[in-house]
Amino acid sequence: MENYREGNKVRHRIVSNLSKWPVDLVSGFEKVLRNEKIVSISDLNFTQGKSMGAISAVTQIAQRLGITQALGNSKQGAMALFQIAGRIITQGSRNYLANEWVKLQAVESVFNIGDFNEDSLYDNLDWLAKNQETIESKIFNFRSEDKAIKEVFLYDVTSSYFEGDKNELAEYGYNRDKKKGKKQIVIGLLTDKDGYPLSIEVFKGNTNDTQTVTNQLQKLKENFGVERVIFVGDKGMIKSAQIEEITSDQYKWNYLTTITKQQIQTLLDKDILQLELFDNDVIEVKGEGEVRYILRRNPTRAKEINANRESKIASVKKLLAAQNLYLIKHTKANPDVAIKKVEDKISKLKLNKILLVSRAKRKMKIVVNKIALDEDEKLDGCYVVKTNIPKESLNAQLAHDRYKDLAKVEFAFRTLKTTIEEIRPIYVRKEKRTRGHVLVAMLAYMIVKYITDELSELNYTRKFIIEGLDKIQYLQYNYEGKVIQIIPQTLLPEQTEIINKLRLTLKT
Repeated sequence: MENYREGNKVRHRIVSNLSKWPVDLVSGFEKVLRNEKIVSISDLNFTQGKSMGAISAVTQIAQRLGITQALGNSKQGAMALFQIAGRIITQGSRNYLANEWVKLQAVESVFNIGDFNEDSLYDNLDWLAKNQETIESKIFNFRSEDKAIKEVFLYDVTSSYFEGDKNELAEYGYNRDKKKGKKQIVIGLLTDKDGYPLSIEVFKGNTNDTQTVTNQLQKLKENFGVERVIFVGDKGMIKSAQIEEITSDQYKWNYLTTITKQQIQTLLDKDILQLELFDNDVIEVKGEGEVRYILRRNPTRAKEINANRESKIASVKKLLAAQNLYLIKHTKANPDVAIKKVEDKISKLKLNKILLVSRAKRKMKIVVNKIALDEDEKLDGCYVVKTNIPKESLNAQLAHDRYKDLAKVEFAFRTLKTTIEEIRPIYVRKEKRTRGHVLVAMLAYMIVKYITDELSELNYTRKFIIEGLDKIQYLQYNYEGKVIQIIPQTLLPEQTEIINKLRLTLKT
């Protein structure tokens, strides 16, 4: 600070603020003031340090979400947080994380751990699997303190395939990734109404969707201590047996689901529903007992379904034309073989009721069953939400919207499996380590979702945000025999914007 005169008044002004200077620089500046000899700035030999922006962001957000507190202060907890950061930032194997990535990141200062290797991280997966229930419960309790978690819970399942077949949970089953001949695991994800994960569970690859529901109900009641539940799942998840369980004396909870096209037709045949009620606006119809049906026709979806059907029919006609041409050019070819190829295509596309193949000598023709086609088209874009929630608790529009919230779980699965986190490939074989790996992915997704939600107005991709943070590295230099680390004072505008929006504090 220096004094100066302005007219007849003495003013003060700050020349420089030393509060953010490293202690050694402050000491050096004091020497300057005492006219003592100091090291020249050209002798400081600045060098680039390790990356610390992204891992620092991960640790601070993990603290806000209660993840750090749930993992605890042990070395195992710190290594788990290190693996979560690795899953978000680089998606590499544990071998890569422990032996290469660690050399690029300020791991010791940010995570306060050192002296670990690939085997340590595998053991850490075992620790995570063993303590999963406790970790999930602690995070739930942390986030529910402010009543942010209400009674609506979303649940869905997906599958993840393996290139090999040695994993202890891998089995052949319904493969959502369309990878024929690949073993897989089934993953169930339970979230709150906002799509924040509460629990994730790994099942054997041949587990039916409905078989996973009981575990989720037990978690909500026993692990999380929830008293009121609206359990939301799709028609493949919540069927009559699951509805019976949800509404049983053990739980006495509510459900939100949809019904199949065949079930809609049955209700139309019984005149419980009428086709003209399906419109762009939500309509409610009273069912038997406490059951409510909420109807809607989505015009956009109707066009998509119709276009898809027309595309399938066109592909059959194209195959038939190609087979007719083949029979013309190859007079000894068997027409029955050609007909079977076309009929197999029709069967594969589930057009058996709509398309028939007729033959006159060696020429085939497609016959469209107009009545069956009209019958198939009439429910295009139509869907029915089924629930037992009292109307006074949740009106028709809100019930409809809560069911649509399942898209948040689908978004989570896309992120976990194919975008920033890439849960595949899974490099582990043992059951516990598989469960630990998937838990790491879930906890990583919590952080990714937080970042995505907080920065939604910036319109940056998640990849751009993470890479932008990861490019922030500290600078270091030698001063009087000591290595001094400092954060760059000037960052790219986008980096500064991200840091400020996320309310991050960067420090070495």
